Amino acid sequence: MRVLLVEDDRMIAAATEQALRDATYAVDCVGDGGSAQLAVNTQQYDLVLLDLGLPRLDGFHVLRHLRDNKIDTPVLIVTARDALEDRIRGLDAGADDYIIKPFEMDELLARMRAVLRRHGGSGSPVLSNGEIGLDPASREMNFEGVAQRLSAREFSLMQSLMLRPGAILSRQDLEDRIYGWNEEVESNAVEYLIHSIRKKFGNHIIKNVRGLGWMVSKEK
Repeated sequence: MRVLLVEDDRMIAAATEQALRDATYAVDCVGDGGSAQLAVNTQQYDLVLLDLGLPRLDGFHVLRHLRDNKIDTPVLIVTARDALEDRIRGLDAGADDYIIKPFEMDELLARMRAVLRRHGGSGSPVLSNGEIGLDPASREMNFEGVAQRLSAREFSLMQSLMLRPGAILSRQDLEDRIYGWNEEVESNAVEYLIHSIRKKFGNHIIKNVRGLGWMVSKEK
């Protein structure tokens, strides 16, 4: 899952970015509203973590830009502004949730998972297509009686596929969701991860569509 972190405080940005990477997210980080708008215009994200008090353009301006341009990427506002009117304004402007600094990282991660579930049309904490069960909280996957905890990269790949069962994702699609701007991607990284997952659960858990990419079965 690829996240855009928009935060101008360098210490908060660095700590949050590392925690998100540790939690299996690919993260791109920018420190002002103008760079945030450029990022969402040129890259597809699964979630935006948006501060409000930003240089150049504030967070409300960025949020308005997203929604005015029909970009429906979920947005979680992360800010020190705790006034009721700011919270109401943010949610009414199209934010999916609002969390006040300082926050516990576990709560932020839980709120991110909840926003992503709602955006995916599911209230269940476990992603499932009727055959595969994937738990974002524990990174455990179940398939045909086998349950194992996935590595961070394996989980990111499976989560990308499980959020769109039946859809074919190309190598580029998967790389974009697994790796951030500053992360080096080896030429066979996706194939290696798929091989590793198949080794744990069997070759037919992920289907290859020759010349196009990979998929998991559509929900039954």
